Amino acid sequence: MRYAQSNVSDVMTQTVVAVSRTAVYKEIVRTLAEWKVSAVPVLEGENRVIGVVSEADLLSKEEHKDREQTDVDGLHRLGDLAKAGARTAEELMSTPAVTVHGGATVAEAARAMAHRNVKSLPVVDAEGRLVGIVSRGDLLKVYLRGDDDIAAEIRDDVIAPLFPHREPTVEIRVEEGIVTLSGHMADTALIPLVTRLVRAVEGVVSADIRLNAPAAPRTARRHVQPR
Repeated sequence: MRYAQSNVSDVMTQTVVAVSRTAVYKEIVRTLAEWKVSAVPVLEGENRVIGVVSEADLLSKEEHKDREQTDVDGLHRLGDLAKAGARTAEELMSTPAVTVHGGATVAEAARAMAHRNVKSLPVVDAEGRLVGIVSRGDLLKVYLRGDDDIAAEIRDDVIAPLFPHREPTVEIRVEEGIVTLSGHMADTALIPLVTRLVRAVEGVVSADIRLNAPAAPRTARRHVQPR
């Protein structure tokens, strides 16, 4: 049976620490240290996420501590300088917050993190209310899947449908998430598709596809007796 594809709601942490827009600088620093997190969502009203304060936002104060406000090199970084003088979450936070919905796939969340260069994403419902948080470590949980489970999905959902009326001529081997397919297929045009499908299976680290066309049958030679 197919292994259900993980969504963000499957791997997220439901216990989330957050702050209000009025939280002061040292309160935020203490919160990050106490909960051992690198960022906190900023909430307003009915737990709606309006921004995020990260360690990078907080470090602007330290980065610009020894610079004069009229420093020519810093004139083009007024936003950073403003954060250096910030006292509350409202002044420090990055907004709008980069969030993700619980129904998003793990791959979608990973792309969002990479694109926005963040280490975690608040998870929100349809009304923008905070329901959890997902980190890079959470997204990596899919790679804890066992090799036997991975091999079973590839066998049942990728290879078996290609051989509906006979035994597959493809051998599947999975070791530490690395998949090797060997053997042959009559329709070699399907090999690129098989490759994509195997790589899309959760927990697959890489795929080594060694499939080729079956050997052509040898034509029997007629032996003609000399006259």
